[in-house]
Amino acid sequence: MQNSLYVNLSAQVALDKRLTTTANNVANMATAGFRAEETKFSALLAQATKGAVAFVNSGDTYLTRASGPIAKTDSPLDVAIQGDAWLGIAGTSGPAYTRDGRLTMDATGQLRTLTGQAVLDPGGSPLLLDPQAGPPTIARDGSIYQGTNQVGALGVFTLDKKATLARAPGNAVTPSLPARPVQDFTGIGVVQGYVEGSNVNPIMEMTKLITIQRAFESAAAASQEAESSLQSAVKSLSPQGS
Repeated sequence: MQNSLYVNLSAQVALDKRLTTTANNVANMATAGFRAEETKFSALLAQATKGAVAFVNSGDTYLTRASGPIAKTDSPLDVAIQGDAWLGIAGTSGPAYTRDGRLTMDATGQLRTLTGQAVLDPGGSPLLLDPQAGPPTIARDGSIYQGTNQVGALGVFTLDKKATLARAPGNAVTPSLPARPVQDFTGIGVVQGYVEGSNVNPIMEMTKLITIQRAFESAAAASQEAESSLQSAVKSLSPQGS
């Protein structure tokens, strides 16, 4: 039995997962607030009759937290978060967090995302504005004013660096550890009239696609060569005439 067949198959499985992840990143290069997904791999040792053979597992994916570029829109309901923080929104089973700051206000004055999820304040409650009081003014600390009256504040939260982030509906994430509302806005701030883009690096991701495709072709060729070698060995060892 040739270990090279299993090693090459292991490589192809890992490369297929990388290809899927990279293709999804490329597809979302223009999605506001999108967080790129990366894959990390580790070696699994399988004991053979002689020595050890190293396999690659299928890979663990994680969301990168790097910031994306900020573009000016001049819309009073567009906000971008500067620094390592997130906007709190209502998720399907609890709060979720997003960097997509394209907000809307419905007829009742409730502040929502483009996908209809309620935007939360620092206490985790939905934000309700006055639909008759005109466009809001949003300060760096997330405070929301209509005229001279403060009517609420955006919930800006930090996510524990040890937390695992899972994708959630509405271009949001849910962390494995509780989020904390920001108290100190020295290095974190809300910028009104701007929107953060995707943090996908287009050149890097296209380069990855080419590299993955070539690596997959090499692994497939190696598998075919190993299989041909095995078949030749079986034929040579078979009794004549059988």
